[in-house]
Amino acid sequence: MNILRDIESGVAQIVAKPALDGLLSLAARVMLSFIFIMAGYSKIGGYEGTQGYMEAMGVPGAMLPLVILLELGGGLALLIGLQTRLMAAALAGFCVISGVLFHGGEDQMQQILLMKNIAIAGGLLALVRTGAGRFGVDKV
Repeated sequence: MNILRDIESGVAQIVAKPALDGLLSLAARVMLSFIFIMAGYSKIGGYEGTQGYMEAMGVPGAMLPLVILLELGGGLALLIGLQTRLMAAALAGFCVISGVLFHGGEDQMQQILLMKNIAIAGGLLALVRTGAGRFGVDKV
């Protein structure tokens, strides 16, 4: 177990360097924001279909503009590191809620999609904890 502790300590020392820490925060924001930006954008192009799907799942289609605003606007804010903690918290909550509402079925694929949403929420909660990092507008 000492070797694992030594490796963990070495990794901690490497990522503690300010430049690398900032790059890792930036990479996390870029990777996490991409899915929201693309999902929000695709909902604009497929507005009627998305609205119909929401209604079929028992969610009022009138909420779609708010969903697009959260996904696209929140994703872009996360990308540039603006209000990172707030946006990450809102998107994490959205991931869990939408995962349960839309992917809570018995089907194996739906279960995988639910787990994906929960995993993304976990990554977002890490950003709630750390903030934007050195290369974000927030610089926190």
